[in-house]
Amino acid sequence: MGVYRLGMDNRQEVRGFLISRRGRVTPEQVGLPAGTDRRVPGLRRNEVAMLAGVSVEYYTRLERGNLGGASDSVLEAIARALQLDEAERSHLFNLGRTASGGAVVRRRTRGATSVRPGVQAALDAITAVPAFVRNGRMDILGTNLLARAFYDDVFAMGESVPNIARFCFLSPAARDFYPDWEAAADAPVAILHAEAGRDPRDKDLHDLIGELSTRSEVFRTKWAARNVRRHGAGAKAFHHRIVGDLAFTYEGPRSPKTPACTS
Repeated sequence: MGVYRLGMDNRQEVRGFLISRRGRVTPEQVGLPAGTDRRVPGLRRNEVAMLAGVSVEYYTRLERGNLGGASDSVLEAIARALQLDEAERSHLFNLGRTASGGAVVRRRTRGATSVRPGVQAALDAITAVPAFVRNGRMDILGTNLLARAFYDDVFAMGESVPNIARFCFLSPAARDFYPDWEAAADAPVAILHAEAGRDPRDKDLHDLIGELSTRSEVFRTKWAARNVRRHGAGAKAFHHRIVGDLAFTYEGPRSPKTPACTS
């Protein structure tokens, strides 16, 4: 893919997302016979249409990017047919809202680059584990002392607003910091993709994706897969250059309009 541009073609995003999800679901997963003359790795268009309860012609039009005007019930049916998870379903609905709202994408003003004093005080009160707040662009907006030390290589990049995705793909130190770098790199790409679907007006997000697309071939490849996810809870392994190997469980509570706080 080329540089990610503000005002990207929503139709292209819809088409790529639906095709990629359709190719991931096998006939056996939905109780259909695989057959012997199958040219696609996943479901055929007519099979998705049947599972969603719409005509083949209508689903074909949707998959070609014409998602504008599709009702919530239709989008829900497609989400079920393609076995979308919560993040993927939300992304599909976001793409539908963008398609129905017109083709013009306005440049949104820059969002907050730091947390409120009360949030910073809450972070400072956490002393046993690293804790930080980030936004959907993976900007670090606030940290406690342990998180500042933990992400010292991220801060060492010298950005006015430290960014985890930029560190992951543009800093050589990231390959050491994340023992399983390939898996770790999937997460920011999928989170950025979900955020781009949620808020297509975010100029800073588009600029970040454009920069990463230009400077990292790996990012371009992962972005083209069109995977989306939310930052929930789990466990991660790290290798800090001073402390050594570390393992943390993490919590990432967030609503669509609030930054994520992780500890």
